[in-house]
Amino acid sequence: MHLLEIAGLSTSFATRTGIVRAVDNVSLSLAAGRVLGLVGESGCGKTITALSILNLVPPPGRITAGKILFEGRDLLALSADEMRKVRGARISMVFQEPMTALNPVFTVGNQIGEVLTTHQGISEHEALDRSIGLLQSVGIPSPEKRVHEYPHQLSGGMRQRVMIAMAIACRPSLVLADEPTTALDVTIQAHILELLTRIQSEMGMAMVLVTHDLGLIAERAHEVAVMYAGRFVEQSDTAGLFSAPLHPYTQGLMDSIPKPGEGRRTRLRTIPGSVPRLSDLPTGCTFAPRCGIRGDECVVEPELIELRPGHKVRCWKAV
Repeated sequence: MHLLEIAGLSTSFATRTGIVRAVDNVSLSLAAGRVLGLVGESGCGKTITALSILNLVPPPGRITAGKILFEGRDLLALSADEMRKVRGARISMVFQEPMTALNPVFTVGNQIGEVLTTHQGISEHEALDRSIGLLQSVGIPSPEKRVHEYPHQLSGGMRQRVMIAMAIACRPSLVLADEPTTALDVTIQAHILELLTRIQSEMGMAMVLVTHDLGLIAERAHEVAVMYAGRFVEQSDTAGLFSAPLHPYTQGLMDSIPKPGEGRRTRLRTIPGSVPRLSDLPTGCTFAPRCGIRGDECVVEPELIELRPGHKVRCWKAV
């Protein structure tokens, strides 16, 4: 049995121009201890998919269809109180920008400790001791001092480490990491990713890694789902995707990655155009206006089909 199974998930937002589907009929499964890379350009629905798993879609958004089975239970059928017991304890999230995710008026020790006292019922004194241990485990120096500091007193890399400490405090089965290194410089990014990978492996957690960086997916993920305009356009194990990408969008993303040995003057390839507004999607294949191999059949939206064992694609032209 899979740890996480999502079937037909749709999440919509009511706007002045009508109903916008940010996530449209998405399905996936993830086994315990595995890492799924969720990749795509900004605005394609990756973050809303992750927030939907936790039932934290911001208003006026709401989940309109589908099932989210976690450890055999449908999360969408749980009461608000039952869902609060799952968040932070069984499923946790590392947010993209820790400065906005952390509360500026509480110390980092208070914030980590709240996770522990809420879900494990331990005393505040014990929670403080555990918080110091967690800060140490994520590589923060002088944790006895840092536990009493506020988020603004820490660097961006340290704040992200605090977010990771909060996420692993209760040893969850699943961690959702939403662009966990976006706001950090390259050197710190590498350290944070190494830390996440090490902790995920040591604790045997499953992870959904949300990113726009295919290079990161190649190094860290076991499986990949490529998202475009709210839908999955390709799903595969990582080796299969990188050895033989089937969708022209995936191929375009890979072509835009700098290649070793290419000179500085070599121009990077780009995908023409941009992700369409979800309120104004083209008819048929949503990628067709940007696709160099589109044909007459692309005026009809293709289904996501398994073209090779374990490798699904949504494209009329895929062979």
